[in-house]
Amino acid sequence: MGQNDKIQLFEDKRIRTAWDEEKEEWFFSVVDVIAVLTDSKDPAAYWRKLKQRMREEGNETVTNCHGLKMTAADGKKRLTDVADTEQLLRIIQSIPSPKAEPFKLWLAEVGRERIEETIDPELTIDRALETYLRKGYTREWVNQRLQAIQVRKELTDEWDARGVQRGSEYAILTDEISRTWSGMTTGQYKRFKGLKKENLRDNMTTLELVLNMLAEATTTELSKEHQPETFEENKEIARRGGRIAGETRKSIEADTGKPVITSQNAAQLNQVVTDMLEGVAATEADDSDTDN
Repeated sequence: MGQNDKIQLFEDKRIRTAWDEEKEEWFFSVVDVIAVLTDSKDPAAYWRKLKQRMREEGNETVTNCHGLKMTAADGKKRLTDVADTEQLLRIIQSIPSPKAEPFKLWLAEVGRERIEETIDPELTIDRALETYLRKGYTREWVNQRLQAIQVRKELTDEWDARGVQRGSEYAILTDEISRTWSGMTTGQYKRFKGLKKENLRDNMTTLELVLNMLAEATTTELSKEHQPETFEENKEIARRGGRIAGETRKSIEADTGKPVITSQNAAQLNQVVTDMLEGVAATEADDSDTDN
């Protein structure tokens, strides 16, 4: 685990966290979360009692929690129980505290939405659109992103038809496509943009997104045409699809003199858009003053 002993703050209280580079997962100190949500004078004792109660109820969450050495208040490294996001949310559900109620209500709302989306899948698209717009993305970018989701779905459907296994084989083929069009695997690309758990496509510029779509759509068409039978043949098709988009990227860069791949992530890109809008508003205000 690539532990950085980072400190997250919640209501001015520290929560120790660690990032697992291989699993791409955050782990949180359970006693720190309990200290925030319960105001207990002895969070460690509270956790011991809660853990015992959860075990008696047959809850496997506490069994799967593991220990990790984290920096204590005195500066020394001590073993403490940590939980990933899913485990932590399950633990929070078992904490009888007013501060835990907002999390429980949120979990109930998410559960309701997932059930509704199972009944009516179109709601998934509508909610995705609303979420992206709330985060500050432009409607034009969101339209491209939703199209990218469809392109990716068509590719994975094709891989399923060719017998490609979900999980590791999907990841290997995706890396082949990414490496041949962008020069980086998806993991390298995420690190280049300073990302951890975030979705890579959500942090691409419009041009990056379009080229990634081109690579995946081309791979889909090549696979349909050549019908690869082995995993190695699928890898070669993935390379060819990525290579075509890579040549397009090089042509754009040669013409513009600028690299297509940027280290900017969503937060930075959205700030650029905000600055542009504020600049336009300021210009319009100045023009109005001049007219008057």
